[in-house]
Amino acid sequence: MSPTLQLTEQLIARPSITPEDAGCLDLLAGRLAALGFACERLDSGPPSFHVSNLWAKRPVAPVHEAQTAPKTVVFAGHTDVVPTGPVEQWSSPPFTPTHRGGRLYGRGASDMKTSIAAFVVAVEEFLAATPKPAIAIAFLLTSDEEGPSVDGTKVVVEQLAARGERLDWCIVGEPTAVTATGDMIKNGRRGTLSGKLTVKGVQGHIAYPQLARNPIHQAVPALTELAATAWDKGNAFFQPTSWQMSNIHGGTGATNIIPGQVVIDFNFRFSTESTAEGLQQRVHALLDRHGLEYDLAWTLGGQPFLTEPGALVGAVQQAIHAETGLATELSTTGGTSDGRFIAQICPEVVELGPPNDSIHKIDENIRLVDVEPLKNIYRRVLENLNAQAAA
Repeated sequence: MSPTLQLTEQLIARPSITPEDAGCLDLLAGRLAALGFACERLDSGPPSFHVSNLWAKRPVAPVHEAQTAPKTVVFAGHTDVVPTGPVEQWSSPPFTPTHRGGRLYGRGASDMKTSIAAFVVAVEEFLAATPKPAIAIAFLLTSDEEGPSVDGTKVVVEQLAARGERLDWCIVGEPTAVTATGDMIKNGRRGTLSGKLTVKGVQGHIAYPQLARNPIHQAVPALTELAATAWDKGNAFFQPTSWQMSNIHGGTGATNIIPGQVVIDFNFRFSTESTAEGLQQRVHALLDRHGLEYDLAWTLGGQPFLTEPGALVGAVQQAIHAETGLATELSTTGGTSDGRFIAQICPEVVELGPPNDSIHKIDENIRLVDVEPLKNIYRRVLENLNAQAAA
């Protein structure tokens, strides 16, 4: 068994359902400390939702006098996993790493314990071959990515920013591939902005509508216009901004009562062509134009971020092609990741991981043939970035 696969299985065997870490970070910190990393726990959250966070950095001295501060590459990820769902529906116990049909089964196999193991082993191999690198290497790991994401990477980034920590490149180990490791990476993500809209009416008997005001009837024209609005056209990297309703709640349950209010949950996934403030202003203007009496509570889940082709994207593309022969596709599709927080203090962030076809599913798994290439890609990225920094 390769060191990468062995560490992956050790991590899968720890039932780290969010926000539990189940000892994953202690295991990883031990491996990193042996490589000269200064490991710092930045745990956060109330006792009822304790979040484990690890910031580990291996500093280096400048390679020449003209270099004021060596650049830092960060490997970022999460040790927490989503709940298993009905255990009896799994073909093998979700926290017992199991090989079957050329695949490794277990919760977290794809999202994202294989990536974390590959991070660590890639760094071990890189430092064994390059004991005095020109770049500093760091790890930012949390147990709160699959949950609220309030006390995890977000908190660590805030603390790093407060102390003036400089980050130059970051690789997030999210599963980004479609069919084979390296065929797709994320060089950005859309922003997410949610709203809870309460349209107010006047409750009354359904037989006497003249004595009531039906908020559902009033809301429908506005909702129709919101759904039909073109918010922007997107750009070369992003799809157009989308607006989607997820829930509508109205009525008392009785069939003879006009409700006093209707509540609509909606979400924007927005490109860099729009801003959260601009979208909010446009929604309020539309609702006001329809003459609605309403309350609207907003939640900004994350700003969009984009890493255009440059040093990091180039290093990743070269590493993938050298290892797999694939010309990787750049993408900004999909949901959010902790990259949205890291991008606030790091100018270049990409997500690179194994295929994501089984994530969050019963019988989550990864092909065994994807494990070593992933580790090798991470190591090659370090080699490429180190060569750039030393030049």
